[in-house]
Amino acid sequence: MLYGYNLAVVNSPAEHIKAFYNATWFQRYGQGLGPAPLTLLYALTVSIFALGGLGGSLLVGVLVERYGRNGALSRSALLVLLAGGFMGFSREVASPEMVIIGRSITGIHSGICLSVVPLYLGEIAPKNLRGFLGLMPSIFICLGVFSAQVLGLPELLGKDRFWPLFLSVVVVPASLQLLLLHCFPESPRYLLIERNDVCGATKALQRFLGSPEVQDVIEEMQEEQRSLSSMEMASVWQLLRERSLRWQTLSVAVLNAGMQLSGIDAIWFYTNTIFENAGIPVSQIPYTTMGTGAIEVVAGLIGCFTIERVGRRPLIITGFCAMGVCSAGITISLLLQAALPWMRYVSVACVVGIIAGFCMGPAGVPFLMTAELFMQSHRPAAYIVGGSLNWLCNFTVGFIFPFLQMSAGAFCYLVFCGVCLLVALYVYLIIPETKNKTFMEISHIFATRRSVLSVPAQLIGMRKLDGYGTLESSSLEGSGSSLP
Repeated sequence: MLYGYNLAVVNSPAEHIKAFYNATWFQRYGQGLGPAPLTLLYALTVSIFALGGLGGSLLVGVLVERYGRNGALSRSALLVLLAGGFMGFSREVASPEMVIIGRSITGIHSGICLSVVPLYLGEIAPKNLRGFLGLMPSIFICLGVFSAQVLGLPELLGKDRFWPLFLSVVVVPASLQLLLLHCFPESPRYLLIERNDVCGATKALQRFLGSPEVQDVIEEMQEEQRSLSSMEMASVWQLLRERSLRWQTLSVAVLNAGMQLSGIDAIWFYTNTIFENAGIPVSQIPYTTMGTGAIEVVAGLIGCFTIERVGRRPLIITGFCAMGVCSAGITISLLLQAALPWMRYVSVACVVGIIAGFCMGPAGVPFLMTAELFMQSHRPAAYIVGGSLNWLCNFTVGFIFPFLQMSAGAFCYLVFCGVCLLVALYVYLIIPETKNKTFMEISHIFATRRSVLSVPAQLIGMRKLDGYGTLESSSLEGSGSSLP
């Protein structure tokens, strides 16, 4: 939830924060900031959150190995309390630097949580609920964005004198997180496979499942433990060099980079600016923005309750395709709205379509699939790779978008359109469905794919199965290939 809140919290008070920066600069140096330096300083305030997130994501492997999943989340919550103090008192001491430092610290927290939360949920969930629980973080991200939009209304904390309080509200959910996490046990999979604590894993499973009968799950984890008995936890470098995991690693990279380069952060960071350029009256923009937030929550709930029925692939392909079409729609509507005034409403509809498409699938499925595509030994390293790319692309979009918008105008959204459609095509061609499959079964699917790729092309007979290509059994027999 804090990730979503911090994405959207800088949107409504943008003019107030810029005015504070300008006034402070005038007090210090006797002259105000010009439009370009002011835009640069505000863009840094927005995007430094992503740089902090990049740093946090790089810490994930060390934290989850040393403190466990639950322990890493508990310790990271302390960072938000520190960040809230920096941002809350920034105006009192006339320090824009404190706002930027506070934003970077909240980014570190979000970078840790954005990887550890889906990792934790993926490990504690039974396979028939893994998709549902895996998308729960996206619901809370949407709720965080919606909370920021509601609190940013002029009637609440959207006035000039309240913006430091608006930024520092994050300490409330962080305090709740710190208190409530102690009520939940550690990940059973972490306890058994990494700590070899069978007793602790059994007790944790019994609490999570609400049943004393957990022997089947324990045996499945012990089977995975035996398969990894000769392996240590892999580093990022080892993961990148592992030839047998290249398809999984590439898929995680494409999904996480595509998630941010789809343009969703540009929409969240600069919603008010986009609506203003679309011709929406300034007095109506906060309420229009809040309406998009409500749609985010509804779309996220639809994805959450349908993922176990339709699967991962349909949700993520449909989501990226919808985002691509709507990004092109924004470009067309902005170009035509001078001649056709009603096109401004098409712009709003396209923004809503981008947000809804994102929340239905791309918001949560990449994190879920990062957990599903790797075994226990390589999962933390995979989250570091995916999280680092996610935050690096987040920073790139947040920092460059205002300048891209000034230089390319309406055509800047075509960049996001191309990214979305290419990611959807990659998922359709490469990534298999993982619904209701164990981690061992998913690993075997990719092992089969590597075997397929080693067979000469003229000997391969392909057929469709569950949405992805697989070999006819006769093709393997004819080639003499065997699965690893």
